[in-house]
This record gives sequence, C-alpha cells and structure tokens, in this order.
Amino acid sequence: MVRGLWCASLTPLSSSGQIDCPAFESHIRDLLARGVQGVTLFGTTGEGPSFSVRARAQALEQLLSAGLEPSRIVVATGCTALEDTVALTRHALECGCSRCLVIPAFFWKAWSDDAVFRYYASLIETVNDQRLRLYLYHIPQLSGVPIPLRAAARLAGAFQPVIAGVKDSGADLEHTLELIKTFPDLAILAGHEPHLPELMKRGCAGTICGMANLWPELIARLLAPEVDPADRTAICRLMELLQPYAFVSVMKALLASQPGADSWQSVRPPLLPLDQGECAGLVRDLARLGLSPEIP
Repeated sequence: MVRGLWCASLTPLSSSGQIDCPAFESHIRDLLARGVQGVTLFGTTGEGPSFSVRARAQALEQLLSAGLEPSRIVVATGCTALEDTVALTRHALECGCSRCLVIPAFFWKAWSDDAVFRYYASLIETVNDQRLRLYLYHIPQLSGVPIPLRAAARLAGAFQPVIAGVKDSGADLEHTLELIKTFPDLAILAGHEPHLPELMKRGCAGTICGMANLWPELIARLLAPEVDPADRTAICRLMELLQPYAFVSVMKALLASQPGADSWQSVRPPLLPLDQGECAGLVRDLARLGLSPEIP
C-alpha cells in the first residue's frame, strides 16, 4: 500500500510547453533524497488533465528509462473518456507501475452511487489485470463528482484486492475520519495538509500532497507521532498565504524563483502563470515569516 509521505508532483515544461523530462527526473530524485517515499504523476498538481494520453505515456516511459523505480511511482490515469483511462492504466501496468490514482470522469456531474460504482467497475473489468492497485480519487471541489462512502464500499467489496485505497482531497476532516473508520483495510490518504496530525493519530495511511514539492521536510514532520505546535502553525500560515492563488501556478512560480529553474515558469492552458510582481511579493512574505521554500 501507499503509506507515509508521497508527493503529488508538479510537471516541468520546456519553453515550447512540452514536458521537460530531464528536469522532471531531477525534481523527483531530489524529493526522494529528501525523504519522500514516492511521487504521483499527472494528478491535479501535475496538470494531468491538460496533457494528452500520448504525452503522459511517453513521459512515464522516459522517467523509467532514466532509472526511476516503478515502486516509487503512482500514476494518475483518470481522463474524461473511459477509453483513455483504460489505455493509461494498462500502459502503467505494462511499465511495471501497478498503483493508479483514478479521478471520476469529471465532465458529467451529479452522479448517483450506481454511476460511480459502474464507472470504476467498468474500468477494472476492462483492464482485467489482477496486478492493478487502484486508488479512488475524491476531490469534489474540482471534479464535481464526489465518491460516496456507499459506492466506495461496494467497490471495495466487489474488487478486492484491486481497490487499494482512497485519496481524499476534499478537505473535510469528518469525511476523511469516516473513511478511516469504514475502511480499516484500505490506505486512506489525505490531501489536505493541515489535517494530517489529527488524521495520523486516527489511522490515516499518510498523504499524497502538492505542498511536498517545496516543503517535504515540513510535511514529513506533520506525519510524526508527536507534532511540534510550530509546525502546525507553519502549515496553516502557508495555506493562508497561498490560498488567493491558483495552486499549480503559485507552486511553479515559487520553484521558478530559484536560480536555473526555467522549466518551472510555464503552466499548461487554461492555467495562467503567476505575475512576477505577485511572486516577488509572496517570496518576501514567506521569508519574513520564516517559511521560504525548502529548496537545496
């Protein structure tokens, strides 16, 4: 199972807007060297929906060819078309990456429990590979499609051990606690960093989070059995400072503010890059509060 600190990796881009695989590899190796157990590729923070199936598949192949271990990778394979989700999931398995994070097909809204069950059941049955370990991705504020507990329970009952866990990025503490209580045999992974100290005490498996791109050491400390109150305060202050901005844009802007980090300046449409003046002001605010990005 996915446990501990996993980073929802940002995706660096070349000046032409294509994935910069050497910079991608370097970033992932840096994260692993700093205590991150593994990375998730092409999720929300990784701008996954903004890349084609081919681009995502080719980037995964290049990263693995560079020597990254499949055991350190979760591949986000969700797309709006079930056929594309099947293709990316099969490709991940062929590459040796058995763990896939799958968001519901997020164009259609107001799904019933039966629709959620049918979607994931269709994916699992079509892929038809017992190596698959699927993590349900609950992020309703972006997808518009929550994954109800009843649907998750049906899936877990019908497709063990394929259903391996849930990534809950809904930022609803009570919902995450209910997941932990309902599914003691699944890995429940939180995406909202301020909740981590409380959730870890209650049986949370860990986190797949975007803040670990810049502050992995801080996030690791939030997973410890005893958490320093100063670290709780720090993560809340960080969230407050970053909240006014588009998350991917601001995280990339902060990375790009470092020397030689040109690959982090660009985002894929429809996202817009952060204004340089805004970024400079944010960098000053972070430094003033002692929260500058933990970049070597």
